[in-house]
Amino acid sequence: MISTELSILARKVVSENIAAGRTVAIAESCTGGMVCAAITDVAGSSAMFKYGFVTYGNVAKTDLLKVNNELIETFGAVSIAVAWAMAQGALEKSGADVAVAITGVAGPDGGSEQKPIGTVVFAVAQKGADPENMLADREYFGAGLTRAQVREAATLHALKLLLPPLS
Repeated sequence: MISTELSILARKVVSENIAAGRTVAIAESCTGGMVCAAITDVAGSSAMFKYGFVTYGNVAKTDLLKVNNELIETFGAVSIAVAWAMAQGALEKSGADVAVAITGVAGPDGGSEQKPIGTVVFAVAQKGADPENMLADREYFGAGLTRAQVREAATLHALKLLLPPLS
């Protein structure tokens, strides 16, 4: 069941990307397909939604999105380097205009001092953009949130990153 807030934002993402003539792809880890589900819940989303990759485990990240395993070993799966590689992989594999990647620690286990539960990293890759000008974002959604709350907060944030820039 998609919350009202997710539904409203997903409709905006779909309509604005269609109006902008943009196609999108999503590479999800900790959200487990929630971003894709929110988008595909909107009628007509097939006009802008190209691919969704749920790469929950590290093997999926390396196999499907060609994330270099050395990045995962060096920086961890929840890192800007891995999120960026996921976004680039989704962009290349899908041929979309923009790709957003999400990787994080939803809990209730798996956190560390450096990456506590509620830490989620996002990256956006755009066709034709200079890879040196990447958009990456590390968010800490806070202690005390449930797994479901972290995943929903991350999904909302990822949807906002899919809104086209103002002209």
